[in-house]
Amino acid sequence: MAPGLMSRSLTMVREMVASATGRKEEPSEKTLERIRRQLRECAEGRGGEVSTRQRAARLADTYLRLDDAARHAFLRIIALEFGPDPKRVAKAHEAYQAAVGSERQWDAEAQLRAAMRSSRIRILTQFNAIPQGVKFLVDLRADLLRFLPGDKELKSLDRELEARLSAWFDVGFLELARITWNSPAALLEKLVEYEAVHEIRSWTDLKNRLDSDRRCYGFFHPRMPLEPLIFVEVALVEELADNVQKLLDEQAPVLDPQRAGAAIFYSISNTQDGLRGVSFGNFLLKRVVEDLRRDFPKLDTFATLSPLPGLARWTRKHPAEIAAAFTEADWKRLAAAGVDGPDAPRLREVLDGKAGCHEDAALARALREPLLRIAARYLLEAQREGRPVDPVARFHLGNGARVERLNWLADTSAKGFDQSWGVMVNYLYDPDRIEDNLESFACEGRIDAATAVKRLARR
Repeated sequence: MAPGLMSRSLTMVREMVASATGRKEEPSEKTLERIRRQLRECAEGRGGEVSTRQRAARLADTYLRLDDAARHAFLRIIALEFGPDPKRVAKAHEAYQAAVGSERQWDAEAQLRAAMRSSRIRILTQFNAIPQGVKFLVDLRADLLRFLPGDKELKSLDRELEARLSAWFDVGFLELARITWNSPAALLEKLVEYEAVHEIRSWTDLKNRLDSDRRCYGFFHPRMPLEPLIFVEVALVEELADNVQKLLDEQAPVLDPQRAGAAIFYSISNTQDGLRGVSFGNFLLKRVVEDLRRDFPKLDTFATLSPLPGLARWTRKHPAEIAAAFTEADWKRLAAAGVDGPDAPRLREVLDGKAGCHEDAALARALREPLLRIAARYLLEAQREGRPVDPVARFHLGNGARVERLNWLADTSAKGFDQSWGVMVNYLYDPDRIEDNLESFACEGRIDAATAVKRLARR
């Protein structure tokens, strides 16, 4: 490793440990050297397989015992001190250039590839071999992603770890499994912990979501059998759903699933922060649709009831959208409902997500059309780098769905009003159009949407 990088890494380690302990003295060289020696031994793979695994297990244990600042320092040592040797890379590249076109080219290419392979890869691979090693690496990358915004020198390590995880979590290695009320308690507890869209409030709530007219599927890695990587909750209903409170109503009668005409995906949760950038959500939905079509041949509608998590926040950043969405007729209806112009306190409370309008029928009727217009424009026109600004829209449109319908007061929870004034959207997965939609969205950025939604956006 270059002397400058070594010095910089040591300085960072000392500063971080001093900061973490609240003391100014430097950490002992013995402690730093012990960590460095363990890392070097892992990178070199000394001894047989048993020794290698024991060494990696000890190093993982060392890491887990560190506090946050020391973990950051630990990761910096790997990133800065165990990269490829620049001199070796330069020499191999020179040899390759000289060998191009000769019979030595392929050997020179292999030597260049070997020179480019960093010791970081060998360390990560050693971790992968120990019990719980896959989960350890996923959690380690979650730490890495937290530190990365303030420390760009960790980027090289993150790229290599993401590439390793993408290979180890290839969809071909994952198992689709249905989660039921009879699944292990430890797994059910994970659902409660990881649910990211609609909080599971109690065991009764969870049991309702796993009833006979509900389905829950997850992708699992063989090395993490009780850790769903992503899971989707599905409601089997008679027609396209327009209200999430009705779907989650614990007192609602249970529908005979054989009578269901629609499968509604109402919650999709990624569970592992360390797998950010490793995509398998689209494969999950496709597999679930196949599973449902096999079990329930009468199902002819596969759609979501999805939130618009960034709608209200986007509107606050673009106040002109409010002025453009409200017509003179809208303002007259609002005046009749007690809202005197755009600065009326009651209207500001609704637009800021601090209050709903569902308990005031006149206000709800007056706000329905203008706020749905804003939602339509948000979905179809608000973009960042050529893709929808809304993360849920990016996911579903990128998987071949179309914007089918906007639903007014579909989520009357405090969270629903805060993020989108209670508006939700149905994304429709039409098996006959998915591939065309996916290709046109990926290549042209074109968004497939129902005529009614397009009309709202034009207004």
